Amino acid sequence: MTHPTRLAKYLGHAGICSRRQASRLIDAGQVMVNGRPANHIDHVTPADLITVAGQQVTGPAKKVLYAYHKPVGIDCKLKMDDPSSLIHHLPHGERVYPIGRLDKDSRGLLLLTNDGELCQRLIHPDHHVEKEYWVEVDRPLDDNFCHTMSSGIPIDGQLTLPCEVCLLTPTRFKIVLKQGLNRQIRKMAKHCGYRVIDLFRVRIAGFELDSTLLSENQFHPLSLDALKLD
Repeated sequence: MTHPTRLAKYLGHAGICSRRQASRLIDAGQVMVNGRPANHIDHVTPADLITVAGQQVTGPAKKVLYAYHKPVGIDCKLKMDDPSSLIHHLPHGERVYPIGRLDKDSRGLLLLTNDGELCQRLIHPDHHVEKEYWVEVDRPLDDNFCHTMSSGIPIDGQLTLPCEVCLLTPTRFKIVLKQGLNRQIRKMAKHCGYRVIDLFRVRIAGFELDSTLLSENQFHPLSLDALKLD
């Protein structure tokens, strides 16, 4: 006998979206359970009739993972009516979604999956998964910049967690974060008096983007082992 599963978790296992995205779809009235609008507290089994935006959910999908080299100008929000949306650049024939986001003005490594559990593991702040970025700013960095950035910056009513920051060139630095606040690096740099002109994510967990092997707007399949998670 199959035990009932919370709806958002079930949708994640089915490869529809992450749990967080599932909650948004439920709020928007896009999810139906046995002909009625879904509730967040619903628990379901494969015997239930579940639809998302009118499409029936058929149960767990084969789990897949891709590395994608996102260029500037692509929006990670999956909106079919937006020509700049990532949805127009996803692998054909598979329903995958991004693990976290890179804002439209940023570029670099983005992971795509249909594995809701993996998505939760990588984006939940309790797991402290490292993400490494190379950042170019609009003028030379001063001697105190790295210390100030790494010690914590007040943004959006909270202090950012301590992080690793080091200079790469007079106007470029590397930063390794274990949290993912909205436009965090840009806001941190702005607080220190700098404007970000290029933000390039090069690593998530233990997987590094090799631009010579994966060109912009291209993707390739990954094994879970490639992330080198603990």
